[in-house]
Amino acid sequence: MLANMASSLILHKRITTTLAKAKALRVYVEPIITKAKDDTTHSRRTVFSYLQNKEVVTMLFREVAEKVANRPGGYTRILKMGNRLGDNASMALIELVDYNEIYILGDVATEKKTTRRRGSKAKKADDTATVVKAEKEEVKAPEAIAETKVEAKEETPTVEETLAADTAPAEDADTDEKKEE
Repeated sequence: MLANMASSLILHKRITTTLAKAKALRVYVEPIITKAKDDTTHSRRTVFSYLQNKEVVTMLFREVAEKVANRPGGYTRILKMGNRLGDNASMALIELVDYNEIYILGDVATEKKTTRRRGSKAKKADDTATVVKAEKEEVKAPEAIAETKVEAKEETPTVEETLAADTAPAEDADTDEKKEE
């Protein structure tokens, strides 16, 4: 069963199974992926003895091993999904870490240099840059507000125009009623 699940995981890059099977599969497949990083005849035969599928072994050594070449371990991720309706078994999604674009893009976007114990100079420089940026925006803001007010005044009718427009249709309606009688 674990060989079939490992083959499916390598082919499809993620599978849904019970939490217990996912945890067992992680222990089974991670040493296989580590072995695939070294592309020798011996390692191919060893991996084939675990998986028993030529196509999967080929894909593992060509695609997966290239992506995980610089990763020291932790090739899989288990995400809990809740319980199955039929028997209330806890379900999980197990996936290869390097093949999930959502987390890969999120990690790149959130990478940040971390410093320890000497952040005061860097913080002061960042605060100064923020203040200068805010001052530039404040200078631009009043001009934009003034232009908006001018445009707003041109578009809105005056009170007298509004009253004249409101009374004119009312008089027309009265004359129409008189004509009908």
